[in-house]
Amino acid sequence: MSILKNRGFTLIELLVVIAIIGILASVVLASLNSARDKGADAAIKSSVNNARAQAELYYSNNNNYTAVCTGTGGVAPMVTGATNAGGTNVECTNSATAWGLNAQLKSTGAGFYCVDSTGAATTTATDTISGSTDYTC
Repeated sequence: MSILKNRGFTLIELLVVIAIIGILASVVLASLNSARDKGADAAIKSSVNNARAQAELYYSNNNNYTAVCTGTGGVAPMVTGATNAGGTNVECTNSATAWGLNAQLKSTGAGFYCVDSTGAATTTATDTISGSTDYTC
C-alpha cells in the first residue's frame, strides 16, 4: 500500500510567486504611464497643429490676425483641445500681422510645442510664447 502525501504548494512557494507577479505588474504599470503621456503629447501636438490651418483660414476671411486667439472662427477651440488633452501653460498671442501658440507637453522633459504665423512648428525646451508680444517660436 502506498501512502498518499498531501499535494500542494508550500507557503514560501506561494509568496515567491506573488512577489514575482507584483514586480512584473509594477513594470507594466510604469510602461503604461509613459504610453499615456506620449498619447497626451500626440493629442496636444495635433490640436496645436490644427490651429495653424485654422489661423490661416481666419486670416483669409479677415485680412488680419487681430482676434485669432479668441474670436469667432479663430483658434480658441484648438487651445481648449490642447488644454483638455493635458497640456499646461497653453498660450496664444496675436496682433494684426502675426500670431503664436504653444503648449507645454505632458511627458517629463518634453518641453513645449509651438506653432506661429511664419509656418514654424517646433518643439522647444522653453516657453517661447510667454508675453503678449511674443509671436514666433
